[in-house]
Amino acid sequence: MSDRDRGGSDMVAPNRRGFLKRVAAGAVAAVGSQAAGPAARAEEAKGVGGAAPSGKLPTITIGKHTLTRLVAGSNPVAGYSHSTQNLAQHMREFFTLEETIKFAKRCEAAGINTWQTSCSEKIHTALRTIHEQGSKLQWICLTSAQPIEPPLKEVVALKPIAVVHHGGVTDTLFRLGKQELVHDFIKKAHDAGVMAGVSAHNPDNIKAIADKGWENDLFMTCFYYVTRPAKEIRDKLGTVPLGEPFLESDRVDMSKVVKQVKKPCLAFKILAAGRLAWTKYAVEGAFRFAFENIKQTDGVIVGMYPRFSDEISHNVELAIKHGMLA
Repeated sequence: MSDRDRGGSDMVAPNRRGFLKRVAAGAVAAVGSQAAGPAARAEEAKGVGGAAPSGKLPTITIGKHTLTRLVAGSNPVAGYSHSTQNLAQHMREFFTLEETIKFAKRCEAAGINTWQTSCSEKIHTALRTIHEQGSKLQWICLTSAQPIEPPLKEVVALKPIAVVHHGGVTDTLFRLGKQELVHDFIKKAHDAGVMAGVSAHNPDNIKAIADKGWENDLFMTCFYYVTRPAKEIRDKLGTVPLGEPFLESDRVDMSKVVKQVKKPCLAFKILAAGRLAWTKYAVEGAFRFAFENIKQTDGVIVGMYPRFSDEISHNVELAIKHGMLA
């Protein structure tokens, strides 16, 4: 759950005007966890359900950076449920700034060293807070050149290790024949001194970029083509489902492309936005499929909602079990 894909009623667009100034100011003083002592912070890091997992997450290298093969996503933090408005609101109400800070700390304490998010004052204030406290959590920013997003220079000033072109926007621009705008984004990111990636839900777009030899450093590859136009769905199925299409064969199609491209890929929506998370067995099956069907130089991004169980520790254990490099 790492990429807000199509918009909708559960999306809150960021205000780009004065973004960096507001983030720099931050309402951190109001967050009690900043002043908490070591014992309290250690207790926070446990999350729901107990201590951090045993073992160490396997890692990959992208550019000069080392990333754990499990990267934390942010859709639950931002309230992008990909399900219902009620669930979106439930997530937003839970993930206050204080809870967002706790979440980031718990991920790092469990061994995750990278967080992928979209642009959000809440998330960036949380990152600034934990970094001031000594955290080394790395940040990958999902953004684009769309008017609702902060200018790239403001995003780069917040020191992400990479910026990635938003997947929904990528798919739309390719469909309109304007893919060079995505290419321009990569060039501008490199000019600003930061790694650049491209996210997409349509595997054909990933393959096209790889075949053309664009200069991007990584891909974010969605396991489900949720931006597929209604006409394509109707041609394929004879009808159109209500809501986003999560088709069983999509993850197979994307995995084939992931294995073909040489650049590192971060696979996301491996749990189909929660549709494969009804049982622990289903979750493990999704993790197993993901790691068996991506390259050893690739990782996964997983959004987590640790309100009812210790999803962080459970996901880390699964990434250790199924993601160890041969």
